[in-house]
Amino acid sequence: MDQLAALLDGPRARGAFLLRCIMDSPWSIRIQDESPLALTAVVRGGAWVVPEKGEPVHVRPGEVMINRGPDPYVVADDPATEPQVVVHPGQHCTTPDGESLSQAMDLGVRSWGNDPNGETVMLIGAYSMEGEVSRRLLEALPPLIVQPGGPLISLLGAEIVKDEPGQEAVLDRLLDLLLIAVLRSWFATHEAPAWYRAMGDPVVGKAMRMLHNNPAHPWTVASLAAEVGVSRASLARRFTELVGEPPMAFLTDWRLALAADLLREPDATVGSVARKVGYGSPFALSAAFKRVRGISPQEYRAGADAWRRTEAGTGGP
Repeated sequence: MDQLAALLDGPRARGAFLLRCIMDSPWSIRIQDESPLALTAVVRGGAWVVPEKGEPVHVRPGEVMINRGPDPYVVADDPATEPQVVVHPGQHCTTPDGESLSQAMDLGVRSWGNDPNGETVMLIGAYSMEGEVSRRLLEALPPLIVQPGGPLISLLGAEIVKDEPGQEAVLDRLLDLLLIAVLRSWFATHEAPAWYRAMGDPVVGKAMRMLHNNPAHPWTVASLAAEVGVSRASLARRFTELVGEPPMAFLTDWRLALAADLLREPDATVGSVARKVGYGSPFALSAAFKRVRGISPQEYRAGADAWRRTEAGTGGP
């Protein structure tokens, strides 16, 4: 598993917010839903994205914009158009005065907008919870990315309006695929973070994949070095130089990130999570988790449960 795969192994789309938005000019939508990551693919027409800080960017048909939250931004037909719609946390949409638009702009199965024949068609997907596994990657991204989306846009567009058994799972995976394709394209043409570049190193990359794929193994620097065929000192030096931290610090961060995601699962216990991520007892995991995160696994899980209840009580457009 590499870091891009890890991004989607934590906040992997699970019943993600997905919508086809059809708009006719003039239109402007202020998005302040606080999603950690949102994706908008322009199918037809065009759109301007106006960040809270920075200059407006034009997004053309076939392009995808990725917005890293939680800062608000505006998507509009023209940067000068005043917002007519506000998207709040939980994907609840209102007028700027607070009047609900959930029913007024409903255009059918996962379709929403001000005109069913509007000149602009966009596919919108949002990841509602920031998985701890994705933290390294999210911190490496700028607030806004615009890249070509390729054929996955058409595939997602064809599926998003279907109402068939298992459709939610199909759409979740298509959203993940489109996201990872855009991020690959971005890192291929822009300066990638050190840990991403390190994945291409024949020694360090192999070591990182081994830690990713088997975090429960009782790794030491010596055992990891033996697996990749170099000396302990050589691996420690090369890993630290390329990744920016020693192998065992990287492993600890990875284990606790996995633990944070697993603790969000409804049936998880601290003991079962500890075994999955390489801690010998619930106490050992709790001590490490609290030392790094500042709260116990139980407190973290309680916060995730409260978030789920809040999301379940809110409705989207």
